[in-house]
Amino acid sequence: MYSLLNTVNNPEELRKLQREQLPQLARELREFLIESVSKTGGHLSSNLGTVELTIALHYVYDTPEDRLVWDVGHQTYVHKILTGRRDAMKTLRMAGGIAGFPKREESPYDTFGTGHSSTSISAALGMAVAAQLSGAARRAVAIIGDGAMTGGMAFEALNNAGAMNANVLVILNDNDMSISRPVGALNNYLARLMSGRFYAAMRRGSEKVLKGPFLEFAKRAEEHVKGMVTPSTLFEEFGFNYIGPIDGHDLNALIETLSNIRKLEGPQFLHVVTQKGRGYALAEEDCLLYHGVGKFDRNQGIAAAADRQVIRPTYTQVFGQWLCDIAKNDERVVGITPAMCEGSGLTDFAARHPERYFDVGIAEQHALTFAAGLACDGYKPVVAIYSTFLQRAYDQLIHDIAIQNLPVVLAIDRGGLVGADGATHAGSFDLSFLRCIPNITLMTPADENECRQMLYTAVTLGTPAAVRYPRGTGPGVPVQQEMQALPVGRGEVRREGKKVAILAFGSMLKPALEAGEQLDATVVNMRFVKPMDVELVRRMAVTHELLVTIEENVVQGGAGSAIAECLSGIELLHLGLPDRFIEQGEPTQMLADCGLDAAGIAAAINKKITK
Repeated sequence: MYSLLNTVNNPEELRKLQREQLPQLARELREFLIESVSKTGGHLSSNLGTVELTIALHYVYDTPEDRLVWDVGHQTYVHKILTGRRDAMKTLRMAGGIAGFPKREESPYDTFGTGHSSTSISAALGMAVAAQLSGAARRAVAIIGDGAMTGGMAFEALNNAGAMNANVLVILNDNDMSISRPVGALNNYLARLMSGRFYAAMRRGSEKVLKGPFLEFAKRAEEHVKGMVTPSTLFEEFGFNYIGPIDGHDLNALIETLSNIRKLEGPQFLHVVTQKGRGYALAEEDCLLYHGVGKFDRNQGIAAAADRQVIRPTYTQVFGQWLCDIAKNDERVVGITPAMCEGSGLTDFAARHPERYFDVGIAEQHALTFAAGLACDGYKPVVAIYSTFLQRAYDQLIHDIAIQNLPVVLAIDRGGLVGADGATHAGSFDLSFLRCIPNITLMTPADENECRQMLYTAVTLGTPAAVRYPRGTGPGVPVQQEMQALPVGRGEVRREGKKVAILAFGSMLKPALEAGEQLDATVVNMRFVKPMDVELVRRMAVTHELLVTIEENVVQGGAGSAIAECLSGIELLHLGLPDRFIEQGEPTQMLADCGLDAAGIAAAINKKITK
């Protein structure tokens, strides 16, 4: 089935193939992708759309000497397959296996780690300038797609790159089907023509020969001609030579265009239109459903939602239902997300209240300041955001929300470890970086019902508030429809014991209770990281020999540190995530490896008591 693909173990071998062999390679790559990802899970439709583009890039450019920077990094599976990791695809996103994103330690072909988005142009520009400074002839290419161009950082980099004469190519991998209409043979021909050295030399020559009004007239004539045959664009205004759009599945057009561009000097911009899910009918019909998938039967496809066995709701679903319920009775409630509608549980809210639903694109900084503006004029914005993406908007959280004490609610999903997506997507730091901000209330629900009640508490405060919950399902506590505000800054004792008091935050309550049974320890559900229940903490300190804090967050500066600040001279043991980035794996095993399952908690406490 993979007779040609099996002969290509690196880009050097790819470049030895005849041009007419490449369509067969593309077909085999698609088949391999579908087969492989159906067995491991991962990002499927975005990678099916970049098969020809990836082949063309490695065919034309001298990788890894020439630098390829992929953005977002979930479109790099074909890149991994062609750069010596075909056999390792069976370990994709597994503990000890290859990552789902580019990773510098994994391969010299992975020139920059891009788990988050909108960073590629900045990184590629830095590499292009580094080549310029060192006198190297290598080229730098940023491949930006899947909405990453909506990120403000991409435009900051474009603005900077246009003022330089570095040899950087920005490829916009545009897989939005609504703008596929201009693509065709004529556009491909014109793109190849306008990327040629003759055209570039003619333009430079005319600028030297013509002076004054004649030069201005020539420029206007040129832009008039270009406007008739190619789409108008703002990228020329940034100082780039704009080329395209071209068909991202036409290998001949891609190779000829890229070959011409590689010979040009200065910043270049290539607009490539691709189809997400290309070559797999089910993914073409619903590229969103097949964007990020678990294991599935490639012949049957992903089971419809109605056919899936639902054991208990996820925290994300609890949030989504709460937002619909609260918005039904309060027209001032609005929902905001930075391009994560489905992932953050906002699909139903968007359908029921489209006028109060705002997807601002991959623009976390804008999302928070936009929410602040709404809050200034009497609305109650709820920002649904992943913990790892909230990091990108830290200044806005402090400067635009907290300093002004505005009633913005942060519904922080994926708090803690996230499994297969690994270190770039883990929410390991939010308790540390949030609790030091004045005016903010920070809550960590231990179960599904507590999550709903904390979200309601947050929206009633009239000040900045954050509810931080993990990925996936909770312990299975029934969710009460009635909403009641919790007493702010108050924890609860869930188990009375002796000698040891375990103070658990959020998702760590369940293993803490299990460890507490083994040790006959007191277990406290702390609920609030800020404000801390100081009275309860001090009572536990004077009635127990050892206090143990447990959080799914780094120990440094986290909830345990907050408790330590409340006490002096008390025996403490802080349990949390270690001081290192934790790679991908199965979530329960990851927690066990960190000593945050019941057995690990009990062992750490026994060791401390023994000492």
